[in-house]
Amino acid sequence: MTDRFVYHCTLRWSDLDAYGHVNNSRFLTLYEEARVALMFAGGRAWGVGSFADGVVIRRHEVDYLRPVDYALGRATAEAAPTVRIELWVEAIRAASFTVAYELYDGDVLASRARSVLVPFDLSRKLPRRISDDERAFLLSYAPAGGAA
Repeated sequence: MTDRFVYHCTLRWSDLDAYGHVNNSRFLTLYEEARVALMFAGGRAWGVGSFADGVVIRRHEVDYLRPVDYALGRATAEAAPTVRIELWVEAIRAASFTVAYELYDGDVLASRARSVLVPFDLSRKLPRRISDDERAFLLSYAPAGGAA
């Protein structure tokens, strides 16, 4: 497998539910932060800024493997606790691609997820095909021989 994109996401007090765990719906927000960092910051660093012009979600699927606490014991006066999210591109089609994720609480895998994304022309309100530059960028985060 090629290198995964790794993002350290700060947890917020507002992420917690009544049980003191990160709420299941907030996992999508954490995954979103990591995905945006990959596509917008990572893409721009690669020379591809077109994802910022429009990408929509077609599908999410999330497996919750264990609860994630806010873990005040891991916090400092300067920094809230974080989780590590690793992303890679699992599939690339003509007009969509699938991003896979793993969310780690410390060294423990807490969740796995996938998102199917569609490049979108916001002005025309229509999906668009993946450009050659976008495909090359996405392939840099795809397993060797994968992401057909």
